[in-house]
Amino acid sequence: MKLKKFNFKIINSTNDLAIQIIKNTNNKSGIVIAEKQKKGRGQYGKKWTSFKGNLFVSIFFQLNQVQLSLKDLTKVNCFLVKKLLSNFYKGKITIKNPNDLLINNMKISGILQETLSKSDKTFIVVGIGINLIKSPKIKNYLTTNLFDLTGVKITSKNATLKLKKIYESFIPMLPEFNIKNLDRNLKWLLLEI
Repeated sequence: MKLKKFNFKIINSTNDLAIQIIKNTNNKSGIVIAEKQKKGRGQYGKKWTSFKGNLFVSIFFQLNQVQLSLKDLTKVNCFLVKKLLSNFYKGKITIKNPNDLLINNMKISGILQETLSKSDKTFIVVGIGINLIKSPKIKNYLTTNLFDLTGVKITSKNATLKLKKIYESFIPMLPEFNIKNLDRNLKWLLLEI
């Protein structure tokens, strides 16, 4: 499967744009990429600080014959982003439920998942933000970025290409996932992709 790329310099929100693409086109899947977001969103309506050079993408696809709840899909998406981060950072990466990834108890990534229906089909939009080169200051919440952790400047383009490949490999396998084998499949997934 190939995700169609939608590249932008500055937009309000990658999730908002992905939703508009689903509503107004016949695209069944894609990846919206932005260099900067003016109104990036986090969970519960929180603002997502979008420094240029960090990663901001939204991946969307149809949920055909998927046997997982949205909560389980969030877990799957966290594992996929963890897989991406492990390409650049070899230490421990933890998942803080429901949708944050932490290194050394500091937030490095967040995921915003939304669903919508169109013509009796359900789509999921997975918004992913990763602090590649700069961390926002959040009151009572420590943050970090890959550059501070590794001393290596990872480009948004490089990280996005790797993330795109991970999702292109994973999406066709999604119908095989169910709640009974979720943990086993996630461990396998981390090894395989």
